[in-house]
Amino acid sequence: MIQAVGNAFRVPELRRKILFTGAMILVFRGLAHIAVPGANKAALDNLFNSNGLLPLIDLFSGGGLSRFSITAMGVNPYINASIIMQLMTVVSERLKEMQKEGEYGRKRLTQYTRRLTVVLALIQAYGLILLFSNPQVNVLPTPSPFTIIVVMITLTAGTVLLMWLGELITEYGIGNGISLVIFAGIVGRFAPGLAGFLGSSGSGEIQGIIIFGILALLVTMFIIYVQQAERRIRIQSAQRMVGRKVYQGRTSHLPLKVNQAGVIPIIFAISIMFFPTILGNFFANNTGFMGTLSQNITKYWQPTGPNLLWDLVYNASEFLLIIGFTYFYTAVTFDPVETADNLKKQAIFIPGIRPGRNTAEYLDRVMTRITSVGALFLALITVVIPLAAGQLAFGQAASRGNTGALYLGGTAVLIVVGVALDTMKQLNTQLQMRQYRGFIK
Repeated sequence: MIQAVGNAFRVPELRRKILFTGAMILVFRGLAHIAVPGANKAALDNLFNSNGLLPLIDLFSGGGLSRFSITAMGVNPYINASIIMQLMTVVSERLKEMQKEGEYGRKRLTQYTRRLTVVLALIQAYGLILLFSNPQVNVLPTPSPFTIIVVMITLTAGTVLLMWLGELITEYGIGNGISLVIFAGIVGRFAPGLAGFLGSSGSGEIQGIIIFGILALLVTMFIIYVQQAERRIRIQSAQRMVGRKVYQGRTSHLPLKVNQAGVIPIIFAISIMFFPTILGNFFANNTGFMGTLSQNITKYWQPTGPNLLWDLVYNASEFLLIIGFTYFYTAVTFDPVETADNLKKQAIFIPGIRPGRNTAEYLDRVMTRITSVGALFLALITVVIPLAAGQLAFGQAASRGNTGALYLGGTAVLIVVGVALDTMKQLNTQLQMRQYRGFIK
């Protein structure tokens, strides 16, 4: 990896792209420190110390939420809008046809995604205001209607600005811009999260820290192994005759990734899991059953809270949501019928399988089996492994009160490893293109 980066810096064009990407990331990190005025910093710190869900969401904003900065929501609204638009292309024939219109259709879908991002950002901003203005939280004590509007516009503008930075990186830099923005946010939180984790550990927990470090290394190795894993289906191209020349058939492979959905199911599931907290704050001032339920949701709806039953319900719900979204998103992004048709048009077949419908059914069976492994992998990495790591290292009491396992948990490591691998693949691809350019006249 270091050699590839060094070789890239010797190429002027790639050097400019890498420096531009770094500059945009520095701009993002600077924006994450510009706080929205009017927030009670002491109350905000107290809220994050008592809630295990918010620090996990804070990872995606690069610490913007814990500072209540203008980038508090990160690019979550954009990611959710992109997921919704992808799902809509399955339901809407108009969007499906638009997707096939090439560059023009892609630009129109991008415009729709941006508009939906603004709508979702306004809704999420209002939900954060409800949470922070809750009398039990008191981060924004009794905000006026004017303050609510200003904060909503500010937070939405921050999300739109990050979306723009991500698109600039994609166009003029290296890698996927939105993924790199999330990557930079998570990496920026690693050092403070680790420092807080070590600072909260007593001198008698040195053994636990060592065990936790070893577990973190093993989890990283496991994530890299599964992220690179794929099921290679042997395919054979038929013999062709072009003019007077006969081209013999060739054997190759059709790669199907075990984790076809990537981290999208995790992000979508976390957004859904945060929804009850926002909804509960609509009834924060009510008395009776709804008021009590709202208080319990605000206090207990988190991965490692003070109530075992609520923890079990939360983690089981997130576990099932991740598995469900993995199957659903894989079905949306991978169409066995379309893949089988493309293979048939190119005179390519799977040995022992008839082209057409039989090939589609075979691909569907294979994809269902490997998706079960990928779904279980994502659920274990996100829900089970962080909790188990904390319990093995520090025992039940410490793991329930310490959110360090979440900072170094599977969600953050999975995103960091996945984005790093994809970015290095793109960098190596561009290096190889420039090496072969000299042989092409």
